[in-house]
Amino acid sequence: MKNLLNYQTSEYDCGPVTVLNGIRYLFEREDIHPDLVKFIMLYCLDTCNESGDPGKHGTSPSAIDFLSRWLNHYGETRNFPLRCEYYSGQSVTITPDSPITRALLAGGVVLIHLYLGVEHYVLLTGIEGDRVLLFDPFYEELDDPELDEEYSTEEISFITGQPKKANRSVSIERLNRTTGDYYEMGDFSLRLALIMFNTDLPDTAIFYKSVY
Repeated sequence: MKNLLNYQTSEYDCGPVTVLNGIRYLFEREDIHPDLVKFIMLYCLDTCNESGDPGKHGTSPSAIDFLSRWLNHYGETRNFPLRCEYYSGQSVTITPDSPITRALLAGGVVLIHLYLGVEHYVLLTGIEGDRVLLFDPFYEELDDPELDEEYSTEEISFITGQPKKANRSVSIERLNRTTGDYYEMGDFSLRLALIMFNTDLPDTAIFYKSVY
């Protein structure tokens, strides 16, 4: 059985929650090993804020980079069909032949770094026309009177009824912007993406056979 995707427990754990949501999306619950969950949490939340409080600046790009390599090693040594690819800089864009687009069309999922008032991680799960489906682990309610006015645009839509896949639909044009408004990836120097595949899935297996 596939799990529902999860929301943050604190203001800071969007990184590990999003990585785990990628695992939840790709694999059946009974196939996910407990040590995988343990080490994802262990390697994230590696920063401190200005006061030295641990974890209160979230998860660093270095931790995501390290985690991508650790997950690949885990997949190889445990015979677990998980394959990850880490990208940064100019390659992190959503265009017809970009790594992110190809991964989503092949059944993969993509953690990306973007902005939601502050730096943030979300999980891309699909493409529909000129929009991307994503799961944002920061819980919001449409009828909340304190909902930020930045959501009041056709470029951002709330999705209900797909708790195992997505809770937002965002225009590709908005995600690709080099500024730092809601759901924009911002300057290329700060961009990163962690692509995750279940290599046992038929679409992914065909993709890997043709590309690698």
